[in-house]
Amino acid sequence: MLTGKQRSYLKGIANGIDPIFQIGKNGVNDNLIKQVDDALEAREIIKINVLNNSLLNTKEVANQVAELTNAEFVQSIGNKFVLYRESKDKKRIELP
Repeated sequence: MLTGKQRSYLKGIANGIDPIFQIGKNGVNDNLIKQVDDALEAREIIKINVLNNSLLNTKEVANQVAELTNAEFVQSIGNKFVLYRESKDKKRIELP
């Protein structure tokens, strides 16, 4: 569980990154979860875009993906959301 200070720190980092995944009308599937899991292990923090043609709510999708990947939900702005999970092997982000 992230503290407010840690969440604020991660929001600052996330501000400078681009979304690396898009979720469309097909929604969340096993392939997406595996790719997000691999990306979290490699990068620790990722941004995901929910496309306008998707009938899904951004926060619901964010919570679902976070739960399935054992990640922390950082923030949601518009149709984008940010997830964080500490890497087991390549820890790069030091939380305050």
